Amino acid sequence: MSFRAALHTALLALVLASLLQAQVFNVPVSEWGPEDEIGAANRLTPQKVLDASKLITTGKTYRLGIPIDSSTPAFPPRSMTITIVMPNQEGGETLSESLGSYVDDLYNGWLGIGTQLDSLAHFGFNRTFYNRREARDFVEVTGVTKMGIEKIPPIVTRGVLLDMAKQKGKTQLVEGEIISSDDIEAAQQAQGVKIEEGDVVVLHTGWLPMLYTNGTRFATGWPGIDVGAAEYLAGLKVVAVGADTMGVEVAPPPNITRLFESHQVLLTANGIYILETLDTRELIKDGVKEFLFVLGQPLITGTVQAIINPVAIC
Repeated sequence: MSFRAALHTALLALVLASLLQAQVFNVPVSEWGPEDEIGAANRLTPQKVLDASKLITTGKTYRLGIPIDSSTPAFPPRSMTITIVMPNQEGGETLSESLGSYVDDLYNGWLGIGTQLDSLAHFGFNRTFYNRREARDFVEVTGVTKMGIEKIPPIVTRGVLLDMAKQKGKTQLVEGEIISSDDIEAAQQAQGVKIEEGDVVVLHTGWLPMLYTNGTRFATGWPGIDVGAAEYLAGLKVVAVGADTMGVEVAPPPNITRLFESHQVLLTANGIYILETLDTRELIKDGVKEFLFVLGQPLITGTVQAIINPVAIC
C-alpha cells in the first residue's frame, strides 16, 4: 500500500486512537510563557547572528528553495496555478502617452507547496497546538489569529548540514528509511561538527532528485527522522529542522496508524519550525558542513505555511 493510500485509510484510525494518545502526549506551556507565539525563534539572538557570520569565508550564496509550478508534486489535496494578465490592455492598449505596458500575475493555490516553512499554527495534537492553544480559539477561515507566519522573526543563524546519505554509505536514501538519533550523532562525529542551541539543522538524504525523475514516488514516501530523532533534536534546542524531502519525518512511518508524530514533537511540543523540500545538492557538492542561514518569509497575515527560498552563505 502506498503512503498516499495508507494516509486515507489511517485517518479514521487516528481519530479512534486520539483518546489513547491523549494519555501519553503532553502539550506543555511554552518555556517563554503562556502568551508566546514564536517558540524556538526566541533563541535567535544578535550574538548568534554575529557568530554565524564568521562562517562566511568565500561569500558564495546558495538558494535552498526549488522552482515550483502546477506540476510540482504536493501533499494532497494541495495544488497551485498561475494566471498571467495584462489588465486593461486588451487589443494592444497601452498606458498613457508613455506607451507603457505591464504584466501582472494571479496566484491560486495552497501555500504548502515546494520549499516551505511550517509555522507553529500548522500542526497540533487532538486540536491543541503549540503553547496549549486550542484550534477553536485561534483558527478562523480568514486566517489564524495566533502564531501566523507574520509573527516569525527573520531566521538568521548558523546552519548545520548533515549528509545522512553518506553516513549510511549511500548517495540516496529510500522511502521509509529511518534517520535515528544515533544516525544524527554519528553524522556529527564523522563531519566534525556539533549541533548547538539556536541552529537550523538541515538533513541531506539525496531524495530531492526523485522529484525530477519520478514525481509520484517523490511525493508518496520519503526517508526521514523518527520520533526519537525529533526528540533528540528538540533536546539540543534548535530553531528549525529541514530536509530535502517533502515531510522531513519518515514516510511511511513505522506505525501507519500514527502519522506525523515528529511534527507534533517539533512544532506542537517544542515550538521548533519545519523546513520542507530544501535543495541541498550544491551544498553537498561543495562539501559544506556549516553556513550562515538566512530566511525572511513572506509576511502574509494569518497564514500557517509559506513558500520560501532560504539562502545559505559560506
